[in-house]
Amino acid sequence: MKPLVLYSKSFSTDLRRLVRLAQSIRRFNSDDIPFYVSVPQAELQLFQEHLTGLNVELLADEDILRASPRIDIAQVAAMPGGISQQVIKSEFWRLGLSDAYLCLDSDSIFIRPFGTNDYLADNGTPYSVISEAHDLLNLALEQSKYQIIANFQKEAAQVQAFFSRTGKAYSFGPMPLVWHRAVWESLDQNYFQPRGMSFAHAIAMAPLESRWYGEAHL
Repeated sequence: MKPLVLYSKSFSTDLRRLVRLAQSIRRFNSDDIPFYVSVPQAELQLFQEHLTGLNVELLADEDILRASPRIDIAQVAAMPGGISQQVIKSEFWRLGLSDAYLCLDSDSIFIRPFGTNDYLADNGTPYSVISEAHDLLNLALEQSKYQIIANFQKEAAQVQAFFSRTGKAYSFGPMPLVWHRAVWESLDQNYFQPRGMSFAHAIAMAPLESRWYGEAHL
């Protein structure tokens, strides 16, 4: 098992962006960190045609979902794309390809050389993102966009309550983020399984995978 891989969930509508990302990875990936991309089964051939020679390992989204014992693939397929992709991203760890993975959006791009040490400490611990979202909340306050503040607080409170955590509301983004399989596995075993839940249930309840990971990490 690798200490770190790169991973992106994509769709055909993001194909050009994904190709640009893959090109930047090929250029700047100093440690040759493996790069995995998952797409719907029906779109695999399209991506294979456009990613030839870019050192990308293609996977079907459905294979990731099948690796989860409690995921209903039909339920996930019925979700809007912006929601279903969060379930798939959260379940990538189940394939057992790495201890940690850098989750990249298709429109990401690298602009300088990078390696494993940019994302993992010497002992393999990922560098995590956590803040009080002052940049977002202060700007919303200055522009009198109070609904943004209310939505942030409501979303944070909902997931905090699931873990019975009181205290400050945190932001755990934006992407890209490094996630460790141990956090996802702990969340599943200690919180979801005892409640008969899956990651799909959690994302449907509060659709922000970074918040589920962040609160579980805390």
